[in-house]
Amino acid sequence: MAVRQALGRGLQLGRALLLRFTGKPGRAYGLGRPGPAAGCVRGERPGWAAGPGAEPRRVGLGLPNRLRFFRQSVAGLAARLQRQFVVRAWGCAGPCGRAVFLAFGLGLGLIEEKQAESRRAVSACQEIQAIFTQKSKPGPDPLDTRRLQGFRLEEYLIGQSIGSSSEAILNTMSQELVPASRVALAGEYGAVTYRKSKRGPKQLAPHPNIIRVLRAFTSSVPLLPGALVDYPDVLPSRLHPEGLGHGRTLFLVMKNYPCTLRQYLCVNTPSPRLAAMMLLQLLEGVDHLVQQGIAHRDLKSDNILVELDPDGCPWLVIADFGCCLADESIGLQLPFSSWYVDRGGNGCLMAPEVSTARPGPRAVIDYSKADAWAVGAIAYEIFGLVNPFYGQGKAHLESRSYQEAQLPALPESVPPDVRQLVRALLQREASKRPSARVAANVLHLSLWGEHILALKNLKLDKMVGWLLQQSAATLLANRLTEKCCVETKMKMLFLANLECETLCQAALLLCSWRAAL
Repeated sequence: MAVRQALGRGLQLGRALLLRFTGKPGRAYGLGRPGPAAGCVRGERPGWAAGPGAEPRRVGLGLPNRLRFFRQSVAGLAARLQRQFVVRAWGCAGPCGRAVFLAFGLGLGLIEEKQAESRRAVSACQEIQAIFTQKSKPGPDPLDTRRLQGFRLEEYLIGQSIGSSSEAILNTMSQELVPASRVALAGEYGAVTYRKSKRGPKQLAPHPNIIRVLRAFTSSVPLLPGALVDYPDVLPSRLHPEGLGHGRTLFLVMKNYPCTLRQYLCVNTPSPRLAAMMLLQLLEGVDHLVQQGIAHRDLKSDNILVELDPDGCPWLVIADFGCCLADESIGLQLPFSSWYVDRGGNGCLMAPEVSTARPGPRAVIDYSKADAWAVGAIAYEIFGLVNPFYGQGKAHLESRSYQEAQLPALPESVPPDVRQLVRALLQREASKRPSARVAANVLHLSLWGEHILALKNLKLDKMVGWLLQQSAATLLANRLTEKCCVETKMKMLFLANLECETLCQAALLLCSWRAAL
């Protein structure tokens, strides 16, 4: 039945093209014209656009490379047919000409059917994404109940009246305020009104895997326990005679987390599946940063906070944005005109495209996949090994000079898909490295889509069916429990960021890796 439909549709389109080429009157629809085949293909030539008065075309999903090549071949065939057979009447054409037209029509019908399948998949993904985007919105600010009455800095025990230097401190340390909430610096809360400059840092939208600054204020530097031993030089002279630090600083009010990722891994050894879910959380957070045009540039286990759900499963949160790149004017493309340009904080986990960059008049550093590379390095710590980019000795690697063959192997207990993904994230060339979104989708499919990947002939309709099942199960699990477990939260994030194109890229990566084993 499907072949008959494709054949009929192909003949119909072929006949329409023939009428168009011969200049005969009639309703011509098909490529680039409004008609039953609504939508367009990415990359169509301007000459095929609909004429004046036609309805605007909707943007559809681009064809795979093999179909795009076939379509280009068909276009060349059409040109030859126009030269060879248009001068003849259809009835007088020879059997060879009719066979060519038949093949031409059949090919167009198959492409049309593939496009319809792609459009259905894109539409389903968009509907699922809309549902879970609403479900994944952050909850209310826990301090927002005091908004009407306000509070004084003295309630923090260390607050004092604010002087004229407060705004200068806020401007100097503005990167720390990237994950701040909208009311974190509101004047009624005792802090000066922070006037954001036009070239100031971006304000990061909330995300479950990224820290949220609830309040920010300036005050005098206190003498905290251990300060005279840990950082005596940066204390003000009133606290330490030989100190060179300023008398005031910025204070951030955030949720209290029990430990950092480094501290957690010192006393816990997560199972391979749990470790893969921890890696997935980092990739989800990094993907959110990239979508917002922000690069953290200082990812390490000390800057990742951990809290535990009721079942003891860790939930990871990226913190400490003091070295981030969050400039509205340049996005993730940093002009590198001289060595004085700040490239980030952690030199050991600096991606190769950053560590090997050389300044110049037109030099630019692309940070779009730099944080994903750092996540690949942190994966060694999560899976119980020493980070190969730390320490000294023969096992120590440097990001500016290492080769992929030198990367140590992960334990055999780690699933093969995860091992392949970590190596892919640590590719030296950023162009060969998967994005954080594609890498996160790889882990989602590996963790929860095994039966769909096991199909010999994986089609988009099958993928959409699996997504609908996952959506229903996730919504049900979310309703049945008061507090979502980590697994349910991760599924909700996956469905809220669902894109057909990146999901297909992840599925193709997994299939290629498994085929190579």
